[in-house]
Amino acid sequence: MKIEKVFVLGAGTMGHGIAQVCSQTGLSVKLCDVSKEIVDKAVAAIGKNLSRAISKGKLSEGDKAAALGKIKGVTDIAEATDADMAIEAVLEDIDLKRKMFATLDEVCRPGVILASNTSSQSITEIAASTRRPEQVIGMHFFNPVPVMKLIEIIRGLLTSDETYKTVEDLSVKLGKTPVEVNDYPGFATSRLLLVMLNEAFFACWQGVGTAKDIDTAMKLGMNHPMGPLELADLIGLDVCLNVMNRLYDGFNDSKYRPCPLLKNMVAAGLLGRKTGRGFYTYET
Repeated sequence: MKIEKVFVLGAGTMGHGIAQVCSQTGLSVKLCDVSKEIVDKAVAAIGKNLSRAISKGKLSEGDKAAALGKIKGVTDIAEATDADMAIEAVLEDIDLKRKMFATLDEVCRPGVILASNTSSQSITEIAASTRRPEQVIGMHFFNPVPVMKLIEIIRGLLTSDETYKTVEDLSVKLGKTPVEVNDYPGFATSRLLLVMLNEAFFACWQGVGTAKDIDTAMKLGMNHPMGPLELADLIGLDVCLNVMNRLYDGFNDSKYRPCPLLKNMVAAGLLGRKTGRGFYTYET
């Protein structure tokens, strides 16, 4: 299937990033969320991102206008009726995702691919809420979407080769590098990353070092661009806990148990950058 019109469900950080890269590639995009205020804020954020690229000499004003002209903000999921592909980017909640996919399955034409941007939830389980499991796939973008080159493509148990090939080709068209993984908890990237972050949480909790010293050690000793605790704050500690719980439940293995410090910080509302305080304090 030729992909020309994309419906992006969820206008948060990941959703509007996906909408931006699709529009810059020349695809027509409908960006959907529950309110006009959220959608307008997302489109404004895209405009700021494009203006930043202009200031760096990477885009022209004409490029910005063309990209924004390809995006339509909507608040009704029924707007997906003419889409060639739908990409879901809602919260990392399996029940919510299953509900959204069941609705997209009703709205979208037969044969239209339904992709999830999930970083850890089961594609097979999401696909089971539809009548087209062969056309359901994971398309895991990374934050910030316009900058990060990787797309992790996740096959559900019933995902067809044709669906995979179409999404692989689209990923390349978007200027990304796709990797193929199968449907295991956390896939490849989230599984490996969160195990490292969780060990950093334990090291901090056990007093091995301060958050700053642990991060400095990994940046200077391992050449990481960000320390693990800085990165956890950026991702969101609630998101980290969700993924660790998914790994722990999915593998039934104690090595994936979430650190008690992480659980307590999330319970206290210390979620990182988005709340102004996590392992570090931020201006909000």
